[in-house]
Amino acid sequence: MKLQRKNGLRATALGALAVSGALVLTACGSDDNTGGTGNAGEKKTAASNIKCDDAKGQLMASGSSAQKNAMDLWVKNYMAACTGVEVNYKSSSSGEGIVAFNQGTVGFAGSDSALKPDEVEESKKVCTSGQGINLPMVGGPIAIGYNLPGVDSLVLDAPTVARIFDTKIKKWNDPAIAKLNPGVTLPDTTIQAFHRSEDSGTTQNLGKYLGKAAPNDWKYEAEKKWPAPGGQAAQGSSGVAAQVKQVPGAIGYFELSYAKSQDIPAVSIDTGASAPAEATSENASKAIAAAKIKGTGKDLALDLDYTTKAEGAYPLVLVTYEVVCDTGNKPETLDTVKSFLSYTASDEGQKILTDAGYAPIPTEINAKVRETVNGLS
Repeated sequence: MKLQRKNGLRATALGALAVSGALVLTACGSDDNTGGTGNAGEKKTAASNIKCDDAKGQLMASGSSAQKNAMDLWVKNYMAACTGVEVNYKSSSSGEGIVAFNQGTVGFAGSDSALKPDEVEESKKVCTSGQGINLPMVGGPIAIGYNLPGVDSLVLDAPTVARIFDTKIKKWNDPAIAKLNPGVTLPDTTIQAFHRSEDSGTTQNLGKYLGKAAPNDWKYEAEKKWPAPGGQAAQGSSGVAAQVKQVPGAIGYFELSYAKSQDIPAVSIDTGASAPAEATSENASKAIAAAKIKGTGKDLALDLDYTTKAEGAYPLVLVTYEVVCDTGNKPETLDTVKSFLSYTASDEGQKILTDAGYAPIPTEINAKVRETVNGLS
């Protein structure tokens, strides 16, 4: 079915299946995914609606650490249902995932930003008679996490966030921060701003948000490599979250699942609406629902509105894509790729996202994802 460039999206229902605390806390470990199948009871539940079809053997995938916690849940459930199949998702970064995909070493890649034109062109060497396409699979807020003892809630706006990460604001009691937080006692503590050390789609999405919502204060191009001087670097979303958790005065950016699993407070964003928007799955869905499809053909890349002032909409969001070949996928892994991604895009696969700190993909776009996955060849 031909996709229209300006299809509107509506928010999907956010009911979530119950998942165990042990699964939600997977972010406390490293970014490496070791799979696992759980106990017999978990296998029965996980297997309920998963169709293994002709899946077999080992499926290697890699990329975005933003979707690590979602992928951990999906892999665990899928492998419990589909015995004899091993899915190994290496959580590294979007940049590394796309490189691996275009080198033909993985069945699919996870990326927090859509393929660039040159990356699409390069993918044609791997995708026989086809090219790489973007399938939105995970949505959610990028949390601005902070470590400020005695400050349980904090409001920032886009210009203030921009100046903090550009090291223009250096103290937590800076007048710009104090103005946004009347009645809050802010300490005279030096701000320790942490960013990603490697190419990251999360970094790029933060840059897109700041470039659109604070153009006078953030002059950098939205690239995967951290652009601003100063600050401190850490590897992966888990690394940034770990530093914020450990260092008093720290601030950093990572997916909400990392903030939830490590009990890191997250900033609410003043968008100009009647009240600041909290970083929640529900509020992220309100922002993602306003996205438009910008991809053509089978490509489902989205154009997000980072300047929304809709009530309750949390504007600092990302959508993580699974990058696959539209045609020309490797025959030895094609069936497994289709089976696994059919599960992640299913109602069951999407419903577990909310409890893990993510937002399900809105219903209308997810229907197109399922159709595209079914047609992969």
